[in-house]
Amino acid sequence: MTKAHLPLFANLPSWKRWMDVLLVLGSAPLWLPVMGLVALLVRIFLGTPVIFSQQRAGLGEQLFTIRKFRTMTDARAADGELLPDAQRLPRFGRFLRSTSLDELPELWNVLIGDMSLVGPRPLLPEYLPLYSPRQARRHEALPGITGWAQVHGRNAISWNEVFEHDVWYVENANPLLDLVILGLTVTTVFSRRGVTEQDAATRTRFTGNE
Repeated sequence: MTKAHLPLFANLPSWKRWMDVLLVLGSAPLWLPVMGLVALLVRIFLGTPVIFSQQRAGLGEQLFTIRKFRTMTDARAADGELLPDAQRLPRFGRFLRSTSLDELPELWNVLIGDMSLVGPRPLLPEYLPLYSPRQARRHEALPGITGWAQVHGRNAISWNEVFEHDVWYVENANPLLDLVILGLTVTTVFSRRGVTEQDAATRTRFTGNE
């Protein structure tokens, strides 16, 4: 069951909701044209659907639908099964991921209250029973487009490191920290550091704690 969308300022620190809405709407003249161009290029190079939608776990472990630009093809083997991610991720898809342009549709998730600009990245619902009690605290905050873990290694750090960064953010969130993370995100994106896990197309799945 998916959660109802949050009212504009419900169940959140007021500073965070105000910051999200003002920054997203205020920067719309910048990101809207880019989003339109990326959508056109995705349609040309990868086909339809242009938008990839998937269920993710958010605040309070409630499910919502995340939206991203498509980055992979639907190439299949002779038996009809999808090929491995590495074989379905073309150069254009890798470019979208390395520049985080595939994340632009998540701004809609921010506006309707499913996500924040800054917070723990939303992960697959199948991970929920695998977290330790401490790791599960990442769901005490709205998930974000970027976060403390993303500016400290992104996909190149271990799952345990990701979760420790997420919980640290939950325990220390404040307006200045969010602004610092947004600033560091720009540097991280332009440097293209930590886009993928070593020897993997993206990141291996979380399978639980040893």
